[in-house]
Amino acid sequence: MSELHQLGEIIINRKHELAERIHMERMAGVLMTQSQKEEFQKIEPQILSMRAAFISLFGEALINNLDLSSSIEKVKRWGKETGEYLFKLGAPLDEALKDTSYYRELIWKVLKEEAMARGLSAASIFDVIQIFDPLLDHAVYHFSLNYVQSYQKVLEQAKSAFLELSVPIVPLMKGTGVLPLIGNVDTERAKLLMEETLNQAIKLRLEHLIIDVSGVMIIDTMVADQLFRVIDALSLLGVKTILTGIRTEVAQTMVSLGLNTDKLKVKGNLHQAFIELQKV
Repeated sequence: MSELHQLGEIIINRKHELAERIHMERMAGVLMTQSQKEEFQKIEPQILSMRAAFISLFGEALINNLDLSSSIEKVKRWGKETGEYLFKLGAPLDEALKDTSYYRELIWKVLKEEAMARGLSAASIFDVIQIFDPLLDHAVYHFSLNYVQSYQKVLEQAKSAFLELSVPIVPLMKGTGVLPLIGNVDTERAKLLMEETLNQAIKLRLEHLIIDVSGVMIIDTMVADQLFRVIDALSLLGVKTILTGIRTEVAQTMVSLGLNTDKLKVKGNLHQAFIELQKV
């Protein structure tokens, strides 16, 4: 049995002991309220299990000697699972990454003790370095990557939910609704504007729709073109559209851009549009 293989077995056999030592050192001095302690105690066994599994990966890597490919794959899976798990717990990334120094220091301390006790050759020690440090670097990378990806996924979901809420059609009376647009209309929101407006128009069985743009500060060529497309698409569904709330500066911009408004039915405000519809 090679020297590295022996070290690997020692690490694996002591993984739970090392996990508990790392955990105790890591949590020393961390202040928590009583309720936080009670909540933490519920997940503590899972965290200890994750620590032991991580330590075991280093023992397996030493047993496999310098063939790191399989160990890196296992570290990658560990990073994915752990990154997602700690993100869901709400642990800050910078705090989670502090664990790295505890793993490095304690595992190296054990390896040093065993190397001295067994009189490991210099070549074996250099082999340990070639395995341990790159593997830890891979673990940090994949953990951070998956933590950030989990964060981005939640942001995208929140953004999608916000965009859906940003295209609300409010029913006024049977067959008539108003769509108040507020804020900037970027490319993504413009695309959603088309989809959601048509879907809601069908769902609400609209005959008339008032699109109020008094809350839109800037209407450029892209925004105007998308509005015209929405109005054209609504007309194909039998929905007649009235545009209201065009601000003075927006009107000037639309004229300067040479936008064709002949097809548009425009009123100054919602009240005027509502009176117009009562005449129908």
